Amino acid sequence: MSRTKWYVAAAALVVMALAVAGCQKEQTATQEAQMAAPAAPKATPIDPATVGSVSGTVKFEGTPPKAVRIDMSQDPACKATATGPATSEVVVADKGNLANVFVYVKEGLGDRTFDVPKEKVTIDQHGCRYHPHVMGVMAGQTVEILNSDDTTHNIHPTPAAASGNREWNESQAPKAAPLEKTFAREELMLPVKCNQHPWMKMYVNVVKHPFFAVSGADGTFEIKGLPPGEYTIAAVHEKLGEQTTKVTIGPKEAKTAEFSFKGQ
Repeated sequence: MSRTKWYVAAAALVVMALAVAGCQKEQTATQEAQMAAPAAPKATPIDPATVGSVSGTVKFEGTPPKAVRIDMSQDPACKATATGPATSEVVVADKGNLANVFVYVKEGLGDRTFDVPKEKVTIDQHGCRYHPHVMGVMAGQTVEILNSDDTTHNIHPTPAAASGNREWNESQAPKAAPLEKTFAREELMLPVKCNQHPWMKMYVNVVKHPFFAVSGADGTFEIKGLPPGEYTIAAVHEKLGEQTTKVTIGPKEAKTAEFSFKGQ
């Protein structure tokens, strides 16, 4: 092959490589765009003078499973900063009250749309545990992730394949700057784990509206600011499943909704 032909062939290969890279970059951008949250429509007005609320207590019937003790010996930094009993948080029930249940409006809001809050929702990694264990957030709302520990963590949300949410896996050094993430699509009990510490696990619940709560240690919850209407209220637990009940809220009414889960 002559030197001229060799130069022409080499140039052609370079052009082909650039074209392939360009296509790959365009494909990646397209995939990221598809994963991004759709443009938010204008929020539906709600008359604050008429809103009501629903509150209640989530109960647990029977004897709760014995909490599994966590062995943190693999990382002395975890053991040094851990507070409280080092036990699993799968079923936290005290005196018949069930904590860490996500309660939300499942049906009844119709076509209403809502502004995404500017306030961030915080997840802290402290004592090699996630705080909180269960949380709710609106689609597109910023989640701020802190590492208050003296050890490196590895935050790894694992959304369902069909959810449309993006799986990512990112390390965070001790006391590092907060990470800021969002979840674009609705999804309940989206697991988040730490690849460094296998006992660390929490759940994020992503919905399109602000009407949700998580039951506290005493099992209670309250959802405020609901416009008058007929609603299906759902309570979801990471292991015990979902229960629903219907409530009708008139102007300025405060209704109750009770849920009771049984051990498996």
